Amino acid sequence: MPRFAGRLGALAGRLLLPVTLVGLVAGLVATAAGNDELAWWCWTVPSALVGARLAVSIVRDLLHGEAGVDVIAVLAIGGALLFGESLAAAVIGVMLATGDWLERFAEGRAHRELSALISRAPRIVHRHEAGGLVDRPIEDVAVGDRIAVKTGEVVPVDGVVHGVTAVLDESALTGESRLATKPEGEPVDSGTVNAGAPFDLVASATAERSTYAGIVRLVEEAQSSKAPFVRLADRYALLFVPLTLLLAGIAWLASGDPVRALAVLVVATPCPLLLAAPIAIVAGISRSAKRGIIVKGGGALEAIARARVLLFDKTGTLTAGRPHLADVVTAPGRTAAEVLRVAASLEQLSPHVLASSIVAGAHEREVAISLPEDVEEIPGVGVRGRVDGREVLVGTGGFATGGAPLPAWARDVRRRVHIEGATGVYVAASGELLGVLVLDDPIRPETPRVIRSLRRAGVRRIVMVTGDHAGVADMVGAAIGVDAVLAERSPAEKVDAVAEERADAHGILVMVGDGLNDAPALASADVGVAMGARGATASSEAADLVIAVDRLDRLPEAIRIAARSRSIAVQSVVVGMGLSIVAMLVAMTGVLPPVAGALIQEAIDVLVIVNALRALGGGLERPLVVPGWAEIGPRLAAEHRELAPSIAELRALADALGGLPGPVARTRLEAIRSFLVDTLVPHEEHEDREVFPLLARAVGNDDVTAALHRTHTEIFHLVRFLDRLVGDIPEEGPGPEDLTDLRRALYGLDAIIRLHMAQEEELYVALGDGHETPAVALPHAA
Repeated sequence: MPRFAGRLGALAGRLLLPVTLVGLVAGLVATAAGNDELAWWCWTVPSALVGARLAVSIVRDLLHGEAGVDVIAVLAIGGALLFGESLAAAVIGVMLATGDWLERFAEGRAHRELSALISRAPRIVHRHEAGGLVDRPIEDVAVGDRIAVKTGEVVPVDGVVHGVTAVLDESALTGESRLATKPEGEPVDSGTVNAGAPFDLVASATAERSTYAGIVRLVEEAQSSKAPFVRLADRYALLFVPLTLLLAGIAWLASGDPVRALAVLVVATPCPLLLAAPIAIVAGISRSAKRGIIVKGGGALEAIARARVLLFDKTGTLTAGRPHLADVVTAPGRTAAEVLRVAASLEQLSPHVLASSIVAGAHEREVAISLPEDVEEIPGVGVRGRVDGREVLVGTGGFATGGAPLPAWARDVRRRVHIEGATGVYVAASGELLGVLVLDDPIRPETPRVIRSLRRAGVRRIVMVTGDHAGVADMVGAAIGVDAVLAERSPAEKVDAVAEERADAHGILVMVGDGLNDAPALASADVGVAMGARGATASSEAADLVIAVDRLDRLPEAIRIAARSRSIAVQSVVVGMGLSIVAMLVAMTGVLPPVAGALIQEAIDVLVIVNALRALGGGLERPLVVPGWAEIGPRLAAEHRELAPSIAELRALADALGGLPGPVARTRLEAIRSFLVDTLVPHEEHEDREVFPLLARAVGNDDVTAALHRTHTEIFHLVRFLDRLVGDIPEEGPGPEDLTDLRRALYGLDAIIRLHMAQEEELYVALGDGHETPAVALPHAA
């Protein structure tokens, strides 16, 4: 019964506007025909229906302990009918019905993205069972089930692509319009749409614990809360009732004309307080959801709009949070391809967290791997097995050497790895140590740009707080440009750091993190932001905002969207209520008759609601758009990935040069020269001729690429210098007198090429905001 009553009420609300409009027009026609009695009925009945509906609404609110301001509208209609102003009553009825329709439209528009996220949630899955495909409720899915996802369907649960390559539209989660290709074995988040052929998915989580279900829970929570500013507006709206009655009474007493009091009641509108403020706030929440930012209510949106101090966790927030194969250091006489092939072949059957990174590194470098035999995992130590008939050990240094001391070159690697905060994986075959794989957690390529963007958004202080040791933390902090680094902090000490920073903060303090250990600090901050979190994780439950996509640049977007929404809400209230009060004062003088007052009141309502809807757009920094970058960007990123292993050889050769036999040193130097002259220089020259002019034209200024041109010039100079040095080396190899200049050239090239690649990567990722370019992580510098 309550559901039926609700539907009946909604139907009555939708019929109000056509009924009042027909009544108004019919009354005007009747008046023109000289039938005043018919006109009176045409105007009185619809307006009385509107008044009666509002009166019922007032009683219902009072029974629920809520006071409303609709009493002004009821008094306006009742007064108009009482004083014989039936046309004014009809116009007021039309205006109120129009306002009701406009409110429903505006709220629906503001909630659109949030409602779309909820309505898309799948409820049925196609599960492979013994008898073939069977439709089951999504709640029946268990981890390991194989699910068929048909073309155009929403992926129902998190899982892994099985059998084929999937093409997915991730725009509902990320706000990006590009399609994503997921080969077999790649993880897929629920909520994305299959934009290609049907494919199978092996579930890695139940529906309740999947990404999309978590996002839906957060969205439902966001829709049910009110912002502090909106609650304040509600309280001010209640004060508006006695103010209106006071002004109407003064107008009546001063003039002796009750019609003036009626005009004041008619023109009075609390719409800027009751509608404009919540619509602007909800529009901001909805717009954030479209960008993959789930804001848990208007309070969080208002708070982050005033963010002045930001605390960042490091791992997974400012860095990628996933191990990446940065370098392959080989024993004398061994090659990187050989070491990586042996290690990746064995690791492909290991469940260790580093194993997938090693195998992925082999695939990136196009190193062929083979199937291992007799694989045995020793937890916490390493893995052993046979690869191509050889016994292979991959793991810690002591495990790989069988407890024997590390050779000098390996000790150098161990020291370097410790200084850089990376991880060294030692590889041995047939009792011989072949090399060391260096894995690190690279800084996100967009992080420095995001830090600058946050400062432009009004953030005054940025602090990195991490559990890593001080040496690593300081290097990362210096690289990205934070104001302070707090290292070696436990979860409890991160909470203390939040309290310390809040004591000195003149504004809202925001904590950004991604892991379970960040949850206490997220909860203790003024605003907690969970970075790339799944809906069921502790960090997302403790956070006020959840960035549901793995993009750090969504954080400054969230601040800008929030600031714009709050600004528009305040603007709508101040301007709207100011206009309303001015109109009431004018009505007190008798200048405004009730009919004109009703039209002005409606104009104010429309003005503030349309203004509030501006929160659905604008306010973000526009990325630079370069024609054709959707094709150019990925190609340049692929070229950089191909160059990375050879660039790493520059420093490796410089380090090893003094201990290599003369002919071996000469061979490796000639290989490096060939790479530089035949591959790297043509790549940079192509950028000079083809890519940089595109950037300059897009910006409208050649100076934007001046620094990159200058770096190219220095690279070309060092390449020519090394080319001459290598050309002068005799057959027996470089002599002691040659080593200083050779090392200087190699180290110089290594440093400047790394710097140049980092500059280009940051620029290309920034351009990729419109069409994203995969980032390339170069090996660490020593």
